[in-house]
Amino acid sequence: MGVVSGDIAALFSSPYLSSPFQPDLSDPIVAKAAALRDAFAVDAAARDQLGGRPVDQVRLLKESGLLIAAIPTQYGGTGASWLSVLRAVREIAHTDGSLAHLFGYHHLPQHNVLSRATPEQQQRLLSAAVRDQWLWSNSGNALSKTSSARRAPDDQGWLISGFRPFSSGSHVADVIMVSWENALGHRVSGLVPADRAGIVIEDDWDGIGQRQTGSGTVTFKDVRVDDDELLGRADDPLTPYASLVSLLQQSVLLNVFLGSAQGALDEGRAYTATRSRPWIHSGVDRHVDDPWIKRKYGELSIRVLAAIELADQAAHSLDAIYPDGPALTQERRGQAAIDIATANLYAGETGLAVSNDIFEVMGARSATVANGFDRFWRNVRTHTLHNPAEYKKRAVGNWVLGGGHPVPAPYR
Repeated sequence: MGVVSGDIAALFSSPYLSSPFQPDLSDPIVAKAAALRDAFAVDAAARDQLGGRPVDQVRLLKESGLLIAAIPTQYGGTGASWLSVLRAVREIAHTDGSLAHLFGYHHLPQHNVLSRATPEQQQRLLSAAVRDQWLWSNSGNALSKTSSARRAPDDQGWLISGFRPFSSGSHVADVIMVSWENALGHRVSGLVPADRAGIVIEDDWDGIGQRQTGSGTVTFKDVRVDDDELLGRADDPLTPYASLVSLLQQSVLLNVFLGSAQGALDEGRAYTATRSRPWIHSGVDRHVDDPWIKRKYGELSIRVLAAIELADQAAHSLDAIYPDGPALTQERRGQAAIDIATANLYAGETGLAVSNDIFEVMGARSATVANGFDRFWRNVRTHTLHNPAEYKKRAVGNWVLGGGHPVPAPYR
């Protein structure tokens, strides 16, 4: 990596150049994430090139205690707010979008347990998660109906066959939420250990970004799911509370986008101040004294700062409705959906703009594989393609024109 984290830290501690994106270290969840961010930064670019399984980094996540941050205190968890958890996602994405994605998505199956499982299942699963520091994952992409199940011979469970793509985190997870469609077309989900017989992690993810997320295929070869491992009934209606899983997903992604923008800008600023050379026609001796460079950094910083405000407002909106639990109404859920859609689309567009434009002000020597600055753009580009801004804008516009809040569904 062209600019190692130690160089950046030393530069930002100087009176000349300090980052405008200082995290709230009085929040212990954010402070832990910031410490992990610094640890991950040492080899983030190299690991991005290698892809594969971030085993050592997952171990650090477990040792930090962040994996139990959102689990309620009654089960032994920290009971942190979504604002804290999502700011932690953002801090990790500041240097490593893949690990931020894994950490953020880890909370989605946890929410499914809280919103759909029986009280006995909640106690058993969440207490075990705290005790053993589980990393949770999901292999049940809602848009790919590529797995099915038949009743087990003992009539006490199901045997799943088929596959699911985009199974982010399954390659390093302790437990996986698996899904299939029954004969009536209803989706059935269950939570099983990642090492359950018949689960095959294909390790076939070859995306241009998010290279350590393991977002490829999981194949199921008569994988057993016992009845007491199922989450809810297949024909249960989708309640506003259960549907919050989509808003949590969108909240995670927007903070991955935003953290990536912050990281690109901070690493770009460090490079600009220490390595960039002034353009021959600029008339200045230092690149940072060029009025063009100053204007561009001001422009990019303003966009990121605005995106931070929208992201935090969206997290506050989520925190305001989450305690409603099963009593949550569509109306209250709908307003949070608008706030999250707004923050998501703006963070995505900001992440793409910053991670692209930063090369323009760093100069030609910055565009090398060794520097690894391209990982920020590749990570944001990969995920924004799964989450088109066009449809977020239409949802917000429909609401502005009196068409009502978005109807709960995948990605909204």
